[in-house]
Amino acid sequence: MADKYEELREPMDMPDPHFPIKVHRNAFDQQGLVTFPHHFHEHLEFLYFVRGEAMIECGSATIKASPGDLVVVNSNELHYGISLSADLFYYALIADISLLHSHSVDAAETKFITPITQNRLLLRNHISGDDQAEACVLSIIKELEQREFGYELAVKSELYRLLTLLLRGHVATVLTQGEYDERMKNIERFAPVFQHIENHYKDELSVDMLARMTRLSRFHFSRLFKELSGHTVTEYITMTRLNKADYLLRHSPLTVSEIAAVTGFNDIYYFSRTFKKHKKVAPSAIRGS
Repeated sequence: MADKYEELREPMDMPDPHFPIKVHRNAFDQQGLVTFPHHFHEHLEFLYFVRGEAMIECGSATIKASPGDLVVVNSNELHYGISLSADLFYYALIADISLLHSHSVDAAETKFITPITQNRLLLRNHISGDDQAEACVLSIIKELEQREFGYELAVKSELYRLLTLLLRGHVATVLTQGEYDERMKNIERFAPVFQHIENHYKDELSVDMLARMTRLSRFHFSRLFKELSGHTVTEYITMTRLNKADYLLRHSPLTVSEIAAVTGFNDIYYFSRTFKKHKKVAPSAIRGS
């Protein structure tokens, strides 16, 4: 199980392992594109939206992000994104909070940094209209991109400031050690299920079969699946198939009918209707663009 658990993790190389924080610029010029597939990692991630709109899923939360919005992805939180605009641009700021560890144990470490690192203190995913938090994120991005002398001090200072603002105004949940252990146990238990769907999305996948992989009852499995992913099993499988179909429409010579068949849709009309409902554009329109 451990190997399959690790397969869901996104490799997170840092340009400087001794200063583990980085920023990516992300631009998409088509509506309906997957900006990143379902995955999780131990790092905190901050998505700051500059242009366009996107739909971001963090755990069970579904967020429509607009310019000026900040999306916070907690450690080990399953997340996924899709562009809702033909001109989307956002920054992804990814930080290993060990960057803020103290050499000696102090109040800041025990009360705040450690619970965040251990995923026991969960921050609100969607932050909108917080000018101070926005300014902090933009300042960190500027320092990381310009890398002027002393930028490391500036980045750490602003990161402390950002966490202070989020802890004062945007804490979603504080987990006990027992609740945290249960959360991590569920993430590890369900990792093979998410990986199986990723590898066998075109096959017939039943809830009962997937539930057997976790040795849970159908009811308990379905409840926990939605808690972790934000979707029912059927919705999640459908979205996985649609995302594969979207990629093939843009990058393969297959016909729309062929793509429907190889992504698990036996009915071309159902495929077209479902694709347009979720992606807000017809498959034929993507193929013709």
